[in-house]
Amino acid sequence: MNLACREEELRQLLNDVALTRNLGLVLHGIADGQCSIDVPFQDAFERPGGIVSGQVFMAVADVAMWLAIKTKLGLTDSSVTAEMKTNFLSSAKRTGFRCTAKVLKIGRHLSPSAWTST
Repeated sequence: MNLACREEELRQLLNDVALTRNLGLVLHGIADGQCSIDVPFQDAFERPGGIVSGQVFMAVADVAMWLAIKTKLGLTDSSVTAEMKTNFLSSAKRTGFRCTAKVLKIGRHLSPSAWTST
């Protein structure tokens, strides 16, 4: 497996960016076009009703995809999210979760991708 960046470089990137650092994101692992991030629970993530806010899931999915793309295109790649859609199939209640993103195809202008949370 020949990745465009190393796991420790992505860990450092998560630590260097204020948003990802404040969310407490922890890199679980990477592969070619894939990234898994662990998200420890924080009280600030709760919305009324005691479940983790969908905003947190969306932010983490975006970060996981950002790093998954970097495994293919490198740290200097400046790709940004053009469109994002989600279907929430279940909730998390006062618990952390893992988000895994996978690049389905690297295109000239867009890179279709998918993500899951557990």
